[in-house]
Amino acid sequence: MQRLNDDGAIRPPTLDWTAGPIRCDIRSGALHLWRIRTDADGIELAHGLSLLGERQRARAARMRHEPYRERYVRAHAGLREILSRYLDAPPGSLRFDYGPAGKPALAGAALPLSFNLTTTGDLALVAVCAGAGPSTDVGVDCEWIRPRHDIEAVAERMFAPEMVRTLASAPQDERLAVFYRAWTALEADAKADGRGLFRPRPAGARPPAVLHCIPETGYIAAVARETLPPVMDWSTFDLLIRPSSITR
Repeated sequence: MQRLNDDGAIRPPTLDWTAGPIRCDIRSGALHLWRIRTDADGIELAHGLSLLGERQRARAARMRHEPYRERYVRAHAGLREILSRYLDAPPGSLRFDYGPAGKPALAGAALPLSFNLTTTGDLALVAVCAGAGPSTDVGVDCEWIRPRHDIEAVAERMFAPEMVRTLASAPQDERLAVFYRAWTALEADAKADGRGLFRPRPAGARPPAVLHCIPETGYIAAVARETLPPVMDWSTFDLLIRPSSITR
């Protein structure tokens, strides 16, 4: 159930997570959201590297900042592990195509799936939907909420005028929360159709539905799709790497 802030505004619901199944089925219209640890509690790095494709390993090798590289490896290895559980295929065998702004899509998969990955802090989230195409395209963004001093400048550059006014009129102690809700909605929307932040929406296209949630304390996330079930109807899974999944 959604709760209200003291001022009557709806607060995003906090998610409850269950261990993700080794084999997954997803029905049409459903939304599955997975949580991946990208810190030292996540996938063992050597195993994660073994799951990545050549393009991903090359990108990881170019990263000079070790913590960022480790988070990248765990997030993208986790994505492959998750998708493999729907496709019943080895994670390392998956192939991807990439859109103009870099959004990946499964190439040659027997089961059509739409998915999207976001990483921030020590978390990554993966949204998964059945099917492929505009009606099932999904975007997800998650942000680690931390103080920043440029929210008004970013809002002026990136947000619609009405959101700029909403941010400016919010009480000072609420502006950070308002900013991150608007930012995650913007990112999830842009990732849903793969156009990226700096490309306009195609003429005649309608904006997707966007819903917010709290994946854990200190983070906020948004999911965007043409239509979305209520957050309480999402399936929310923690990615746990078990021996049976490693040796598959």
